[in-house]
Amino acid sequence: MTDDSAPGTVLLLDAASLWFRAFHALPESITAPDGRPVNAVRGFVDMVASLITRTQPTRLAVCLDLDWRPTFRVDLVPSYKAHRVLEESAAGPDAEEAPDALGPQVNLILEFMAAAGIATAGAEGLEADDVLGTLAATERHDRVVVVSGDRDLLQVVADEPVPVRVLYAGRGLAKAELFGPAEVAEKYGVPTDRPGPAYAELALLRGDSSDGLPGVKGVGEKTASSLITRWGSLEALLAAADSGDTDLAAGMRAKLAAAREYIDAALPVVRVVTDAEILWSTSDDLPTEPVDPERLDALAAELGLENSAERLRKAMARGR
Repeated sequence: MTDDSAPGTVLLLDAASLWFRAFHALPESITAPDGRPVNAVRGFVDMVASLITRTQPTRLAVCLDLDWRPTFRVDLVPSYKAHRVLEESAAGPDAEEAPDALGPQVNLILEFMAAAGIATAGAEGLEADDVLGTLAATERHDRVVVVSGDRDLLQVVADEPVPVRVLYAGRGLAKAELFGPAEVAEKYGVPTDRPGPAYAELALLRGDSSDGLPGVKGVGEKTASSLITRWGSLEALLAAADSGDTDLAAGMRAKLAAAREYIDAALPVVRVVTDAEILWSTSDDLPTEPVDPERLDALAAELGLENSAERLRKAMARGR
């Protein structure tokens, strides 16, 4: 008999990050009996099964981008993800550039999750990062494991009030690295007393071309790390630059002054939201068997993914 009061693990998945990786990891020649590509569906479902087996969660949420390019971020930094816009829309989120064969598979992935009884979570006008950030920041009972191929999520690592770890899958699950506060501080050379927030500040200074964030000209990752470590925080660094502190090189003071408007605007763009209103498809309690087994079987047969569905079933059963 299990002790329901004992802490468990809540597994939070960055959905788009993982299904993009699943799509590119498997060939489009993986098709359903009717010829439709299902490589992303198979890869994603297999990832979920593998992650359940690996982390043994009691709760699970697949976190979605309800707006992959939020208006407040674009208003602050217009270049934010601008290079990934396929088509602008006045009625809702802009269309994101993506492989033609991936789009139709997203709904199939969500159907698989619904039939299994696995929750999805989103927030109006916000990205999955903000959903993940909110759920991690507001958890008060269970250990949290965030899975993403996006380094931006390293800012959510924490030891209190509950342990929050990030399984960074930028090179795939087989090579995924588990980061806590100590690992982030060691790998990126940021202060050990505030590694999560410090990583966000490092990322701001360094920039991120994949998100259309230019960073501070002439400041790469190593320089950003040394600046944040030396001064302890971006706020203290900027105060030193503003006061003409001679401990900060004149050239660096000039670079920070030239980029000051960008720095002030970009900080809320880089930081994840931690107080979003979360919209749930269902409870995040992970069932030990599919809630709609007939639908799951029919979908698996339709897509030729019976083996993936069986792997998911076995993972959900968790030894029962």
